[in-house]
Amino acid sequence: MVHGERNTGPVGLVGLGNMGSAVAGRLAAQYPLIAYDVQPTDAIRELAAGGAFTLAGSLPEVAAARRIVLSLPAPDISRAVVTELLDVLTPGSVIVETSTVTPMDIAAMREFCEPASVKLLDAAILSGVRQSAEGVATVLIGGDTDDVDSVRDILSTFASTITHLGPAGSGMAAKVINNAVAHATMVMLCEAGAMAAAWSIPRAKLGELFASQEGGLIRPLTHRFMERVLGGDYAGGMPTEAARKDSTLALQLAEHTKIPLFTIQAAHTAYELGLAAGLGRQDYASIATLWEDWTGLPLRDSDSDAGTGVQADSGR
Repeated sequence: MVHGERNTGPVGLVGLGNMGSAVAGRLAAQYPLIAYDVQPTDAIRELAAGGAFTLAGSLPEVAAARRIVLSLPAPDISRAVVTELLDVLTPGSVIVETSTVTPMDIAAMREFCEPASVKLLDAAILSGVRQSAEGVATVLIGGDTDDVDSVRDILSTFASTITHLGPAGSGMAAKVINNAVAHATMVMLCEAGAMAAAWSIPRAKLGELFASQEGGLIRPLTHRFMERVLGGDYAGGMPTEAARKDSTLALQLAEHTKIPLFTIQAAHTAYELGLAAGLGRQDYASIATLWEDWTGLPLRDSDSDAGTGVQADSGR
């Protein structure tokens, strides 16, 4: 299919849970939809009975569509569904995995698909059910460019932002990493909120501080990571030894007020290791080089313009 051309053939969908149902509504408005769920709800059956889409009685019936979207609750279920579909799919069919799985799962399923000449790509939905239902979700895709282009039209029914990150598995990897940061940050925010409460600091004011351009959430991302780490520039700035001192003060504060710490306590170890590695006078973003040494992988982004025009700063 030529990029941008709309394929009017039927689309398949396996999985009609909360997210799958939202995706189904968007797909059915634009394409003949063949959907399947092992336990469809009464509401789903009523929609199908009203002609919104075709509710398949078995998984193989979905194979009538050459492009099939998966929205399933667990990786092992995705693998089982793909295995069963391969018995009936025709060569050239495309499976779009939107369920949250690992890139290792994507690699395994692609290995299943290759002998059957069936394509599989990962299209991780970063947004929630509401955004998908409204057609404004963000989707992170991994796979060959031609495969991605062949399904952009169906993804655009429920996503307004479609980002092709690279080879197969990269979309799912990015989502898992993003979610890990979100979940760890939530723990850290609870720790910070408890410490603020112990010192009668209004939590809303603390949130406003974090959200500001100089705050503890934004500055490490925009300046330390996007500029210094990706650009590999650690000259000047706030020294690692100063960051280690501030981290020690935070631990003392929590100990004094008997606030349990998990993320902040664990993060302190990296600054101790940074000092031991001789990074004391470099900007504290230089702790990124610890991970480069441990893994042999570069954190500097060779494809980025990051790192240009870095300003020496003495604070956060």
